[in-house]
Amino acid sequence: MFRIGYRTLKTGIGTALAISLAQLLQLDNFVSAGILTILCIQNTKKKSVKASSSRFAACVIAMLFSAAFFEFIAYHPAVIGLLLLVFIPVTVSMRIKEGIVTSSVIILHVYSAGNVTLGLFENELGIIVIGIGIALIMNLYMPSVENKLAEYQVQIEANFYKIFCELINHLKTNQSDWDGREITETEELLKEAKSLAFKEVENHFLRHEDLYYLYFKMREKQFEILQRILPIAASISIKVEPGKKIAHFLEELSLHIHPGNTALFYLKKLYDMKVEFEQMELPKTREEFEVRAALYQFVREMEQYLLIKSSFKGIQKNEKGKREVHYT
Repeated sequence: MFRIGYRTLKTGIGTALAISLAQLLQLDNFVSAGILTILCIQNTKKKSVKASSSRFAACVIAMLFSAAFFEFIAYHPAVIGLLLLVFIPVTVSMRIKEGIVTSSVIILHVYSAGNVTLGLFENELGIIVIGIGIALIMNLYMPSVENKLAEYQVQIEANFYKIFCELINHLKTNQSDWDGREITETEELLKEAKSLAFKEVENHFLRHEDLYYLYFKMREKQFEILQRILPIAASISIKVEPGKKIAHFLEELSLHIHPGNTALFYLKKLYDMKVEFEQMELPKTREEFEVRAALYQFVREMEQYLLIKSSFKGIQKNEKGKREVHYT
C-alpha cells in the first residue's frame, strides 16, 4: 500500500492553487505557474527559500536577456541557442543555476510571443510571483520530527547497552556467540538520525544547530571509540584482577546510558582504576606485558569516551516543556 508524504500533498495542492489563481487572473501560459510551484516546493524551509530566490532572480534575468537577444538580433531558434550559451554561464557564476530550467520556460514564452511588450513582462512576472509565492506559502508548514528523533535516541542507547553487555559477557566467560548485529545497526541508525536532525535545523531560519543533532554527533564519536575498545577489552582475561575491575566498571557504566550526564563520576572511577594499575607489579611474562598494554590502552580510550560525554550535559525539558541541551 502506497503512502502519500507531506511534500507530495503540498505539491499537489500548491500546483492546483497556482494554476487556478493564474487562470483566474487570465494570465497567458497560466500552467507555468504550476510548474514553478512544483520546482520550488522542497523538503525543508531553507531549501525552499533558496530555490525560490534563485528561480525568481534567474527568471527576471531571463526576461531581460530575451528582450535584448530577440529584439536586437532575431526571433530565430539559433538565437535561443546563442542566448542559452550566454545565460547559463551567467546564472552559474551568480550561483542561481537552480533557476535555469524555470527561466528557460520564460525564454520560450517570450520567443513564442514574437514581440516584447510591457504586457508580456507583466504576464510573466505574474506567473513567477504566483508560482513561487504559492510554493513558499505551502512550505510554511513542516511537520515536527522530534518524536522520531526521540525514537532514534532510545534505539541507539539500547544498542549501546547491548554492545556493553556482550563485551562484559566476553570478559567474564571468554566466550561469545554474538553476531555483532548491533554494530552495523547502530552505524545506520546514527546516519539516519543525524540526517533527520539536520533536516530539522533546515526548517528553522534562526537555528543553526539542533539539540538532537549535537546529541547524535556526540554518540557517533563515542561509537567510534567503542569500536576501538571492543578488541582491546576482549583481549583482557577476567582471570586477572584488572580484568574483573574492567568488567565491573563496564557493567556499571552500561546501566547509565542515557541523554543525561554522569560522565564526571565515571571519569573519577576510571582515574582511580588507572592509579591502581600503575601501582601493580611490573609484568614478568610476555602475556602479562600484553595484558598491561591492553589495560593502559583501554583506560585511554574510555577516558576519551567519557570526556566526549562530559561536555554534553544532556537533553532536558525546560519550563515550557521544550527540550534543551546543556553543556559544561
